[in-house]
Amino acid sequence: MASSSIAVAAALILCILVAHAHGCYAKHHAAPSAANSSWLDAKATWYGAPHGAGPDDNGGACGFKNVNLPPFSSMTSCGNQPLFKDGKGCGSCYQIRCLKSDHPACSGVPKTVIITDMNYYPVSRYHFDLSGTAFGAMAKDGRNDELRHAGMINMQFKRVPCQYPGLTVTFHVEEGSNPFYMAILVEYENGDGDVNQLDIIESRPNGGKMAPTGQWVPMKESWGSIWRMDAHHPMKAPFSLRITNESGKTLVTEQVIPIDWKPNKTYSSLVQFH
Repeated sequence: MASSSIAVAAALILCILVAHAHGCYAKHHAAPSAANSSWLDAKATWYGAPHGAGPDDNGGACGFKNVNLPPFSSMTSCGNQPLFKDGKGCGSCYQIRCLKSDHPACSGVPKTVIITDMNYYPVSRYHFDLSGTAFGAMAKDGRNDELRHAGMINMQFKRVPCQYPGLTVTFHVEEGSNPFYMAILVEYENGDGDVNQLDIIESRPNGGKMAPTGQWVPMKESWGSIWRMDAHHPMKAPFSLRITNESGKTLVTEQVIPIDWKPNKTYSSLVQFH
């Protein structure tokens, strides 16, 4: 936790002391909806390297990889349960800001972060444990380190649509996938940014070609933004996938996982949420 460790430790001790009276760990709060456009209050801390993406492996509890690189570009955050939503909040985008009244180094200029990890030890109703890069981005020019030295500050946030210019929805077939078990990470969805449900459809021979069978089968949420299918028969590729986001919008990617698919490979679709 670097510079924020002392502040976070103090807050956690206070949280434990009042847990019985205020339900610090057990109490659940409503999550901001995709349609929310109002600024809400939260606490901000940071972890990892001062100019890093948070986790040492540039991953996190959502399953995203290389979040230090574009399009995440280290502008990432852990979210507590109302933000992480047992993984269904993975990929959600939020504008964050801190004001001069929160800290003299705060710029008040909104910056956008993406939920990529889980905050297991929240100190407030909404708690963003930001990457060092994202925390420092809320500062005035040249005062990034000064703001990071604060460790924990008050901040405001609001849900905003995700925007991935030039990118389409992308699927990463996870290591260990085989004809009887398929695990897929979903990335780069415009709009809500999250996945509420992922469905899969196999293919079968039809007139000398492999065509969808016509039967959508719901996949199960494995962890984070990774969804899995446990089959009792060898599944036949190519696979089409159907995403449903939090707003209930659906997107169909036809035969996006090819017949010669391989584990630990990424497959880009031709479609995107609008």
